[in-house]
Amino acid sequence: MKKLSFYIWKYKFAYLLAITVMIIAVVFDMISPLINRRLIDNVIVGGKTNELGGLLLMMLVIGISRATFNYIKEFTFDVVSVKISAEMRKNLFNHIQSLSASFFDRTGTGELMARVKDDIDRIWDGISYVGMLMIEVSFHTVLVLFFMYRLNWKLAILPTVCMILAATIAILMEKKLGGVYEAISEQNAELNTVAEENLAGVRVVKSFAREKYEIGKFLSKNKRYKELNMKQSKVFIKYYPYLSLISRLLPVIVLLQGGYMVINGEITLGTLGAFVDYSMNIVWPMEMLGWLTNGLASAFASNKKIKKIYAEEPTITEIAEPISIEPVKGKITFENVSFHKEDQFEILKGISFTALPGQTIGIMGATGAGKSSIIHLLQRYYDATGGAIYIDDVDIRNMYLKQLRGAVAQVMQDVFLFSDTVIENVRLGKRDIVDLNAVRKASRDAQVDNFIEKMDDKYETVIGERGVGLSGGQKQRITIARALARKNPILVLDDSTSALDMETELMIQETLKKMPSTKIIIGHRISAVRHAHEIIFLDKGQIAERGTHAELMEQRGLYYQTFQAQYGEIV
Repeated sequence: MKKLSFYIWKYKFAYLLAITVMIIAVVFDMISPLINRRLIDNVIVGGKTNELGGLLLMMLVIGISRATFNYIKEFTFDVVSVKISAEMRKNLFNHIQSLSASFFDRTGTGELMARVKDDIDRIWDGISYVGMLMIEVSFHTVLVLFFMYRLNWKLAILPTVCMILAATIAILMEKKLGGVYEAISEQNAELNTVAEENLAGVRVVKSFAREKYEIGKFLSKNKRYKELNMKQSKVFIKYYPYLSLISRLLPVIVLLQGGYMVINGEITLGTLGAFVDYSMNIVWPMEMLGWLTNGLASAFASNKKIKKIYAEEPTITEIAEPISIEPVKGKITFENVSFHKEDQFEILKGISFTALPGQTIGIMGATGAGKSSIIHLLQRYYDATGGAIYIDDVDIRNMYLKQLRGAVAQVMQDVFLFSDTVIENVRLGKRDIVDLNAVRKASRDAQVDNFIEKMDDKYETVIGERGVGLSGGQKQRITIARALARKNPILVLDDSTSALDMETELMIQETLKKMPSTKIIIGHRISAVRHAHEIIFLDKGQIAERGTHAELMEQRGLYYQTFQAQYGEIV
């Protein structure tokens, strides 16, 4: 993880410019009370009216200069902080993308959304407006105290004590708020997760009439989020009134003490006027301390959460010098492969098979038998815990990940379409080499071209999020077209025709037979795998039966029983 200091150092010259103009603006603030002092002592009390024009002109110049430098300061801070937050968000997103599937198995989407959006926004506040004001408050306070002591050290003691007291209260408040903000950040992630799950699965919620239950679940998370924010407010309210009281009493006490000193002739009326100005100038930093402490505590808590994401390392990595296969022919070999996830029972055990280039392997088995795990291992979403997997006789752990995954076109069991045009969904990942003609051909082969051509904008029609508005079969056929358009040496279909009618499935199978790719077809239907060169039937993570359709029918085992359950007769 790149530390926050890295980003600040990267834009050091812009920050230096912003801080420089900030200092100049604060200096002009400090000069203004001195002009008021001369105005009172020389013009009002002394009667030197000839100085009035010059002093008024100086006040005008100071006002314009302060406005100009403050504009430059705020604009520079805003521009730099926007660039830093955008870069931080990009780097965090890139890191999340680099993590392995095991990380996403245990991390909710809502939590990641909270980190990428909300937590980066809080850090953005910390390095922009809040950070800018912290620097300004610090420099402003030091300069005010300097000018106060320069005018009269006796009168400056009280403001010094008040500032020390205010700083102590702010530190105490920050310590209390730090833990609260961490809890708020965590609860925000949980709230996002519940909302994201419910919105994504709204049709399932409605079909099972679970609206009341889901609303209750959301409200329980929302209630906890509200309670934590109330806890934060209580901490703020507990300490902030003390800061407010100090800031309100300070000018009054300065005026009383200073008035006594004017009466005794220790200071002039103009000096008292300047001192009251300075005491008012020191009030707003004390008032801001509470709010700034609040903002910084939030930014620090968010930074801790992001550090936890960066502490995660991908479990699937490349070796120092990966092997490149040019070209990939598509031979697949599983050699005594076993697999289990962390702290879980064995999902696969002793899986061995070979698919020569152009051959088709069919995989069947009950739900949970480990069918999809074979595909996950082939593409190195996970690494096998035993045995080895080879492509063209090269261990996939020694290959470039990009080449390995680029060699496999997969139609997943969980159909996913992006909120984009049809053509962009079909040529996903290969938009530079898959043209419209290739998309049209793949759509015809997937039996989806007639449906697309009936749309108003045809291939430029924008599909809703996750393919909302399309039927299951339409979504499935578009994802099949996506796989066919890639023309990869290996094609994987994970129960990809389950939503299709028998006629459409048969037409797609005829297309698949003509394809030169090595094919692994996972299915629950006999019709999906019956023409495969070899059919593997899994049971509890092991190969229970294997052979061609005819051979398995003769064995009268699990495959035969499945056939009878689906067709009710032997043909």
